[in-house]
Formats: sequence, structure tokens, C-alpha cells
Amino acid sequence: MAFVKGAWRILVAIKDGLVLLFLLLFFGALYAALSFSPKPAAAVSSGALLLDLDGSIVEQPAETSAMALLSGSGPEAKEYRLSDIVTALDAAKNDAKVKAVVLNLDGFVGGGQVAMSRVGKALDAVRAAKKPVLAYATLYSDDGYQLAAHASEVWSDPFGGVAILGRGGSQLYYKGLIDKLGVNTHVYRVGTYKSFVEPFTRTEQSPEAKQANQALAGALWQSWQDDVIKARPKAKIAAYAADPAAAARAANGDIAKAALAAGLVDKLGDESAFGKRVAQIAGEASSDKAGSFATIDLAAYVKARKPANNGQIGVLTVAGDIVDGEGGPGTAAGDTISDLLLTALDEKDLKALVVRVDSPGGSVMASEKIRSAILQAKSAGLPVVVSMANVAASGGYWVSTPGDVIFAEPDTITGSIGVFGIIPSFEGTLAKMGITTDGVRTTPLSGQPDVTGGTTPQFDQIMQLGVEDIYRRFVGLVAQSRRKTPAAIDAIAQGRVWDGGTARQIGLVDRFGGLEDAIAEAARRAKLDPANARPYYIEKQPDKFAEFVQSLADREQDSATAPRDMLARQAWMQRSWAMQAVSDVKALMMGAGVRADCLECRGYGAPKQRSAADERGMMTMLAGWLR
Repeated sequence: MAFVKGAWRILVAIKDGLVLLFLLLFFGALYAALSFSPKPAAAVSSGALLLDLDGSIVEQPAETSAMALLSGSGPEAKEYRLSDIVTALDAAKNDAKVKAVVLNLDGFVGGGQVAMSRVGKALDAVRAAKKPVLAYATLYSDDGYQLAAHASEVWSDPFGGVAILGRGGSQLYYKGLIDKLGVNTHVYRVGTYKSFVEPFTRTEQSPEAKQANQALAGALWQSWQDDVIKARPKAKIAAYAADPAAAARAANGDIAKAALAAGLVDKLGDESAFGKRVAQIAGEASSDKAGSFATIDLAAYVKARKPANNGQIGVLTVAGDIVDGEGGPGTAAGDTISDLLLTALDEKDLKALVVRVDSPGGSVMASEKIRSAILQAKSAGLPVVVSMANVAASGGYWVSTPGDVIFAEPDTITGSIGVFGIIPSFEGTLAKMGITTDGVRTTPLSGQPDVTGGTTPQFDQIMQLGVEDIYRRFVGLVAQSRRKTPAAIDAIAQGRVWDGGTARQIGLVDRFGGLEDAIAEAARRAKLDPANARPYYIEKQPDKFAEFVQSLADREQDSATAPRDMLARQAWMQRSWAMQAVSDVKALMMGAGVRADCLECRGYGAPKQRSAADERGMMTMLAGWLR
């Protein structure tokens, strides 16, 4: 008994010590969070503005919780806001302290053609101001090379090169696995080209989906080539991309020399040699580390030059999957975005509204909630201008319908006007295990949808009728917005995805232009001088404690997470796409029932950044399916 009492006292003491330690850590972190404010950017010294893009470029970075950062379960790579990069480059071209701009693209994973084109234009402006732009990567892929093509000097590691893949690729189809497991997928859809549900109902693309997807990929690929050739006219990009094996054979398998011979890169050298070259232009670094040069930190530079968020042109960002409920930046949560807009309308003296859309869609209900909030801005007399980024499809187009005018880029992916719903039931799976179901009903809808016993014909009919009704409403909204008949919109809808150039020809968008053009147009419609119009970004304020923890994490992050050699790099990228596909399936099964969503739109740009914990969860789910 004495031994038990002694052991108990030890356990209590350990528990009390852990509680005390936790409280000390908690209140210490709370004090740090409350007292933390981002350092005002110090005056930068002369050097090269370094864009060390170890991650992806996005319209609106996702918010990572402080707990995820502290536990080490945050995303593996960073997300860089497109407008921050453009702001920095626009300032650099006239800043005497910036001697050059340096792109380190070793860890860059992309961001979509619209974003790449916009950054490319900003790089061209820097070069037009007689400032050199130098790019370095071990291995360039499509998005990275689209940026590098706008540099005055393109360097590659001798063991690297350029891997141009072009647009397109395969996607997962689950029909065989579904049949093997005995799962019954109940699909309710409208739209000949609504291919989101095809992976659950077919083992390959339908001819209609393949035709539409091939046309989209072809248009985007041609646009990519046009941009690269214009930026780097001497590069033999078409021949290199059309027959990369021939280029490799001619260089005896040396991919870097093949890229050099084709004019895709200017010089071969490791990072140390590249750094010495930059140092000749921008100055030596204070440290003696080989390959270092005088640098200007991007984050500090942006912070010092970012204009105050106090304009009269409201800019509402709808970025990421459109979901029900609340959510942080990088996810278009219906309740959060509508609340942010309504609060801004109530508290700010806004004269016009720009809706910046970069979303493949999602929940119909959340899309409608966002649209309704935008309509309240219109009813208050505010002109509404829509600016489409990389993707504004399905639900992303739904929220665009209140716009008085819609801007897009030739590379914007839009349309996908269609609706679907999907519900799995597992009566076949249970039957294989000898499990059956039975019960009683008082109406045809009792217990529906029954995921263990299957759905009734009446339920299926009601769901299909409901989806058809929502599709008619969707078409009606577009017809009213585009000033066309529902029949005319139905002919170009049916779930088909369009590139921005074709979308303009068929009347789904009005003009080509970026966010700056949309803000200027909104100012004109509000009778303001576009030259003096300033935006007010309607966004959720970042968590101060998470900001503090992120700043500490950034100091410890020294290297890119993406592999550098060609085989490992491409395998890593394909694994990321596969994980996103599985994540999309999980969201489809567990998220909103009726959706205006575009699966194929997700394949253009960069895969979502996921943490190691997310990946382990995905692999566990896959293993469970395959058992």
C-alpha cells in the first residue's frame, strides 16, 4: 500500500509539473502574440531583390493555424500572394537601391498561367527600366520556365535543365474500384460535359469530355508557347517540346546541355557560380558564404511599399473551393465571405465593388450566399466589376453573374455551367460481408438517403429534378447577366469548360484585362478618377499569434522542399496531384450534396500545398479502400 501511495504521489507531481509547464508556455505565447506586431520594414540596403519562390503563387494564401505551425504539421511549402510580387516588382523598376531582380526557382511549383503571365509582364517592366533580371533553377518545369523566359539571364545547374511537359495528363477513375467494393454511386447531373462525376461512373473519359478537355488544353498550351516565344524569341521552344528525346539524344543525354543548345537557358553553373555573377551586378554580401550576394528581402520590401488598405473601391476575393459555413483565407467559405462584404458595406464608404474570382466552384448554396451579398452591394448603388484570375468556373462563374462587366485573361479557365450531386450507398459492400438491411417506412422518403440500404426510386427522381431545377436557375442567372436567352446560354453551358479567349468570343466575358483594369473600370463607373482610385481589400484579418509563429518558422526555413533532379521532381509533382485527386474525392463524398464544381479546372496551376499529416491521412484512406 505504501508503494502504491508513493507511486501515486509521483504521478500527481508529474501531472502538476506538466500542467504548470503548459500554463507557462500558454501565457508566454499569449504575451508574445499580444505584444507582437510585424517589424516596420527597415530601410533596405542596395542589392538584388530576391524572389526565392519555394512554393506556389496564389491569389490569396491560405491561413495556417498557430497550432499547426507549432506542432510542425503545417504545409510543406509556402504560398506567395500574386499582388505582393507584382507590388515589389513595380516598385523595384524605379528604385535606385535595387540593382537587379533575382528569381530562385529551385523550389517553385507553379501557380497557373494567368499568374505567370502577370508576373512576366512585371518582369518585362523591370527589364525595360534597364535593370537585369536573373533566373536560376536546377530544373525548370512549365510554370517556372514561363517566369524564367522573361529574365535577361537564365541559368541552370549542369545537372539540371528544362523539362517542358505541356498541358494535359491523366486523372483517376474509380469505377472499377467502386464495382469491386460493391459501392453504388447515385449520380444526379445536368450537363453533357459535366465530367466531374465521370470518375465515379466510367473507367475513362466520355468522348464529349475528352473533346472539350483537349480543346482547353490545346488553347492553354498554345498561349503558353506564345508567351514564352515573345519573351525569348531565340529559344527553339516548339522543337524542344515536340521532341524532347531528340534534344536529349543530340546532347548524349545531358538535359542541361540540350536546353543550352536550344537556347532555353543562357548559362550552366551551380548556385555558387550564379551567386558570383549576381554579386558582380548587385554587390557582395556581408557574409563570406560562397555564392552569396547583397540581397533585399522580398517580404520586408513588400511591407515597406504596400499601400494602405483605405481606398473606396472594395475588392472582394473569392479564392479556392467554395464551401458552406466559415473558413479562413484561401477558401471561399460562403458565410465568411458574405459576412465580410456586408460588414464592409456597413462600415466603409465604398463607391464601387470589384469581385476577384479564382475558384473552380463548389457548393451551390455557398455560391448563392456569396452572390446574394454581392447583389446587396448592387442594390446599394455600387457598380460591380468582376475580375477573373486563373479559374472562375462553375460556382466561380455563379458568383460572377452580378457583375456589370466581366474581365478575364485569355488563359482564364471559365464556364463549366452545370450542376451535379452524388451520394454513395453501400448495400452491395455490406451484402458481400453477409449484412443486409430492412425496416419500415411511413413515406417514400423515410430514412432517405439510406447509405446502407440504398436509395428509393422516388428519392432519386426528386434529386434529379432538383438538380435540373438548379441548372435552370444557373442558366437563367447567366442569361440575365449576359443579356441572352436561356436557350442561347444552354447551348454553350452543359458543363463545358472554356479558355478565356473563347469565352470572350461566345459572350461569357466582356473584356480582357487584369485586376488593375477592373479597379480602373470600377472607378470610372463610380465617377472617380481611375488614376487616383485606391482599393480596399475585403479580407479576414490575419491571426496575430499565427503571424508571429510564422515569422519564427520562416527564419528557420532555409531550403526548398521540392526535389531537384528531374525524375524525383516529376514524381513528387505527380504524387502531389494524386493526393489532391484523393482529397477532392473525399470532399465530394463528405461535402455539399449539390455542387457547381469543375474537377478538370484543378489540373491547371499548382497542386494544393498539403502537410505531412494530410498526406498520411490520405494514404490511410487509400489503403482502407484497397483492403
